[in-house]
Amino acid sequence: MAFFQIALLIVLGLLTLGLGLWGGLALWFQLPGPAWGRMLASGLWCCMALSAYAALAGAPGHWRWALPAFALATLAMAVWWHGIRPSHEREWADDVARMLAPQVQGDIVRLENVRNFDWRTETDYDISWESRQYDLAQLVSADLLLSYWMGPAIAHTLVSFGFADGRRLVFSLEIRRERGEAFSALGGFFRKFETVIVAADERDIIRTRTNARGEDVYLYRLQLRHDQLRKVFLGYLERASQLRQHPRFYNTLTSNCTTIVFELARRLSPALPLDYRLLLSGYFADYVFDHGVLTPGYSFAQLRQAGRITGRALEGSAQGDYSRLIRQGVPGVTPLELGQDPLQP
Repeated sequence: MAFFQIALLIVLGLLTLGLGLWGGLALWFQLPGPAWGRMLASGLWCCMALSAYAALAGAPGHWRWALPAFALATLAMAVWWHGIRPSHEREWADDVARMLAPQVQGDIVRLENVRNFDWRTETDYDISWESRQYDLAQLVSADLLLSYWMGPAIAHTLVSFGFADGRRLVFSLEIRRERGEAFSALGGFFRKFETVIVAADERDIIRTRTNARGEDVYLYRLQLRHDQLRKVFLGYLERASQLRQHPRFYNTLTSNCTTIVFELARRLSPALPLDYRLLLSGYFADYVFDHGVLTPGYSFAQLRQAGRITGRALEGSAQGDYSRLIRQGVPGVTPLELGQDPLQP
């Protein structure tokens, strides 16, 4: 009996400490006001958790009241947390100020609010939102893009779709930042950001990462049939419509730029397994390679080396045939896509 009592106390103690850490971070990321106020609230919460832990550990005297007090505080915290709701009504940063509005009629897709900014620096840019129309019957390719911004294990995941007329459209699930707000991977666990699907021109969404932010970008051709391309493309539009109707929070672990690609891929292959590379998104292309969806006949190292487009992206301007330039030498890209005669050796 004593063993089970000790085990229960250990579990309750770890739970109390865990709640203390979680609650402190939740207050830090969610409370309004200056940093000192949020720090004070987080500190008081952690002190309450430590007091409750001391009571569990058998501290004498008044400590015994700390446990029921912390239990009531936890209940109040749960009610407060449940009441935090995502919203479309905030003062958004320019690049996520508008939400994609798709309309699909058969093969014809009409899109409102396609982003096509001209980026000079991260804070110096020309704003441009466009209305575009695409014919899904002309959908011919898809490329996976990984943009590395924090070491080799973390990258932002994008998918670029190509059409027979040479046009391309990139989809990206991103945090919807408020004006002046910066991304925080830790804050992404605590309902700090809403989610938005961005549809953008390649000259916008790739150049902002290579040229404006100094990120390192890799491009891989995906081996998908036309029906699969269509299903993934429409999957992004479906998610965009859902977010437009019902705002959702971004979550660093469960609802991010990589998990949406995985979710859409599972519509094509339901047996795709979960993998640590879905969290460590910098290795996601390696996961895709293992499942035979990248260009065959090459090792992953060869595909990665040939797919590094950062240098070409930095050299290319917003004018001209930017998409052809960045795909020079990428395995799986056809000569026709590059503007070359396919009959030439």
